[in-house]
Amino acid sequence: MSNLTSNSGFFLLEFSQVRELQILYFFLFLTVYLITLLGNLFTIISIALDHHLHTPMYFFLMHLAIIDIGSISSIIPKSILNSLMNNSFISYFECAIQVFFFFFFDASEIFLLTVMAHDRHVAIYNPLQYETIMNSGACIKMVAIVWITGFLYATLHTSGTFSITFCSNKIDQFFCEIPKLLKLSCSDLYLVEAVLLVVGSSLGIGCFIFIITSYVWIFKAVLQIPSVLGQKKALSTCLPHLIVVSVLVCLAVLVYARPPSNSSSYLDLVFAMIYVIFPPMMNPFIYSFRNKEFQNALCKFLNLRQLFHIFSKFF
Repeated sequence: MSNLTSNSGFFLLEFSQVRELQILYFFLFLTVYLITLLGNLFTIISIALDHHLHTPMYFFLMHLAIIDIGSISSIIPKSILNSLMNNSFISYFECAIQVFFFFFFDASEIFLLTVMAHDRHVAIYNPLQYETIMNSGACIKMVAIVWITGFLYATLHTSGTFSITFCSNKIDQFFCEIPKLLKLSCSDLYLVEAVLLVVGSSLGIGCFIFIITSYVWIFKAVLQIPSVLGQKKALSTCLPHLIVVSVLVCLAVLVYARPPSNSSSYLDLVFAMIYVIFPPMMNPFIYSFRNKEFQNALCKFLNLRQLFHIFSKFF
């Protein structure tokens, strides 16, 4: 196919040609999506309703939950529908929307995690001025910058990707992923988007370096705390954030930093599926099961204190 236009569409990579397995994938995707949706919704509602959680850390966590809902919702509902309908087609417009929102929420999450690292750094390294530095106005401005930067970043990549001419409509992935779309290009314009991806990757690495630097200063400050109990209490507020960052970085390296090979594309499909699903689904659990304040707020909302006590034994 040459000169694929906006009136055309793409065919995504199918998980299986067997109808029974497609139905199985439908239920698996639906279950994972509902777990992720409910977990993050409970996070948002619990923080909003409990005035004890109206602090910068939980304010950022609420926005992280919103991002996680948006991130998985940009990909998984289409996969659920395709598995149910025995269909792999996605329209040109749907593909562009999927690319935009995936980049929007993915970039916003990286920027927000960087802001959260700064918040923990100020809280532990400079606690006496924490309320002054991380006041409500400053937090709102930082979150606004995160959302605006994510929007501009996604707009830039989406316009760059869909300005090229596609010579094929078969995407070697279960969603519209830019690296896979660039392989379908039959014009030199794909080099522009390739450069943008390199710049974006450099920006992500810069955020990661900022996070690592923040934690170096955090650990230095923690070591200066005289009591072991005080050290543990300080680190307990950082541990969930550090786990979330580590999971996201490890999965990103696994998916995008692997050397190209001629192996089956289904390996890329599995890794990409883990990257899309795992962080949004696990983030509420990572923050809840190690955080007593959040547990209390959620238990008040759900009246499930005993259930949390049981699950906490496994973490």
